[in-house]
Amino acid sequence: MPRMALRHFLQFKDFSREEHEHLFARTKWIKAKFKGYERYRPLEDRTLAMIFEKPSTRTRMSFEAGMYQLGGAAIYLYTRDSQLGRGEPVEDAAQVISRMCDVIMVRTFEQDILSRFAKNSRVPVINGLTNDYHPCQILADIYTFIEQRGPIRGRTVAWIGDSNNVCNTWLEAAELFDFKLNISTPPGYEVEAERQTPHAESFADPMDAARGAHLVTTDVWTSMGFESENEERRRAFQDWQVDAEMMKAAAQDALFMHCLPAHRGEEVAAEVIDGSQSAVWEEAENRLHTQKALLEFLLLGKK
Repeated sequence: MPRMALRHFLQFKDFSREEHEHLFARTKWIKAKFKGYERYRPLEDRTLAMIFEKPSTRTRMSFEAGMYQLGGAAIYLYTRDSQLGRGEPVEDAAQVISRMCDVIMVRTFEQDILSRFAKNSRVPVINGLTNDYHPCQILADIYTFIEQRGPIRGRTVAWIGDSNNVCNTWLEAAELFDFKLNISTPPGYEVEAERQTPHAESFADPMDAARGAHLVTTDVWTSMGFESENEERRRAFQDWQVDAEMMKAAAQDALFMHCLPAHRGEEVAAEVIDGSQSAVWEEAENRLHTQKALLEFLLLGKK
């Protein structure tokens, strides 16, 4: 059997629209198997190495459980407990780890660390989150929207809050899937000029960004690694809470999403995240199913 071309998933735009649509079709099939308690174990004897510099609940659970459900095994590595945390070059670690497993997920701070790791890896590398991008999250978010509301093309997504890694990935997705992205951030937290796309529009007033949107989404005001700015950000973002009034301004059947963990009373009101328009729990579960489709694709190609 010919060897598959090595592919990585470091940014959302690393895959074409057609490839993403394939992942969504596979997600639907794999999820139906899971819900029907039907075993599907195509990755028997395959091993996933999970390297965490940034700890996580959802990323670890979804990858570890997903690999197990597909018949494989997952190994958890925390950089502080490994030679990576003691100064081993990223390039050397990638050479060694990729000779001992079949696929690697890295959750770290700098995108450059991830890129250097992937360049020296013999197996596929997945971005589990960096300061720049969070492609696995947006894979789950878009699948959740399609599952509940149909195609996202031509729709409007409102991003309210910090122009962080999740927002950056939504920008790539808007370009790829041809939807409109309304962005509202406090002054000083705007999207960097080089990330702008014709598919995105910035709004000074978050209510204007949410008006008519089919999906309203946000994230914490202070991302991991920026804890020293917490009080300053709390003051700057106080008018950027997604509340019931904002959801009323959105389309009548608008969904609310949040990548979690959430701070009720800060970036989102409890009545929204716990309300009827919230899709956050389905969104969280779909990390499991979309990532299983991703692992299948990277290791076995199109099924």
